[in-house]
Amino acid sequence: MAPSKVLAGARVVLPTGTVDDGRVVVEGTKIAAVAPADAEVVDVRGHWLVPGFVDIHNHGGGGASFSGSLDEVLTAIRTHRLHGTTTLVASTVTDDMDLLVKQAGLLSELAEQGDIAGIHFEGPFISPCRKGAHSEELLRDPDPADVRKLIDAARGRARMVTLATELPGGLDSVRLLAEHGVIAAVGHTDASYEQTVQAIDAGATVATHLFNAMPVLGHRSPGPIAALLEDERVTVELINDGTHLHPAALELAFRHAGADRVAFITDAMDAAGIGDGRYMLGPLEVEVSEGVARLVEGGSIAGSTLTLDRAFKRAVTVDRLPVEDVVTALSVSPARLLGMYDTIGSLEPGKDADLVLLDADFGLKGVMRRGEWVVAPQLP
Repeated sequence: MAPSKVLAGARVVLPTGTVDDGRVVVEGTKIAAVAPADAEVVDVRGHWLVPGFVDIHNHGGGGASFSGSLDEVLTAIRTHRLHGTTTLVASTVTDDMDLLVKQAGLLSELAEQGDIAGIHFEGPFISPCRKGAHSEELLRDPDPADVRKLIDAARGRARMVTLATELPGGLDSVRLLAEHGVIAAVGHTDASYEQTVQAIDAGATVATHLFNAMPVLGHRSPGPIAALLEDERVTVELINDGTHLHPAALELAFRHAGADRVAFITDAMDAAGIGDGRYMLGPLEVEVSEGVARLVEGGSIAGSTLTLDRAFKRAVTVDRLPVEDVVTALSVSPARLLGMYDTIGSLEPGKDADLVLLDADFGLKGVMRRGEWVVAPQLP
């Protein structure tokens, strides 16, 4: 068993607030309350200590995709762990149904081993009008039989399915997902306000990257954005990379929904953690230039190159959000959404020792997952 560790002197963000000169004790893979005499003490004064980040919408990174081989999937997982994401839901993109079923089998094995927290199917049940970086010829209506096929292929590890719920079969598919304990997410949708309200009443509880790939908020036709923001049953995903959202849109979401109903996500594709160049997103070619990913054909934004440590820093230093609210959006809210808040999402005794150490300027300095350093801090 690894020696106990005491991280002492940091500003520690707890569910009850921030504690100056705090102390977090790790025994094995868990957070403990009392430091034993032989504990390894790490002096982290001048730093912030926050819970490990939880990403519920992520397609890949490190030059690899969650739609790829086992080696590629493991590369993507490792890449995001290096940036503080200690819990991750692997997202697929629209593809042939047989290929999605096969990929679900691979990803479910990794979920069973604890490498990922589950699978998110983004497509193929989305609107051609709001397809974004999805292959139009592979899209299909959300027939409950097809949705059930993906759920079954995931062997109990399906966490979320994004649907255009206004399409034929959409509401029945939402009900099916709710019955099976899978999150139904409204996204890549052309739904009206009224149709979105129907979807929420049927059991939809997430807005897939709110504002993006859906009709704009109008004063006569408010569309899905108003319905998703106003309903307390809905958690809204936000991509805080400075490209997908204007700061005013981010502020609107936080003011209206509150941090408890916001989940910061990356929607990352292969280029996350790598840089500019040509990549594939499913069957589509993507050009990444100055950190922005766009389809080669058509120019639509194609996911992001974001990592959650960058989302954290931007939220605090650019958007001027309180640190506690950012921790809620990056860790607490997504952990609750996944039904995992009893083990992750906050720094409390008995929970997994998933920690991120940030310097005074919110730069990442250390990452611990289940009591082991993924990124060991280099401290004076």
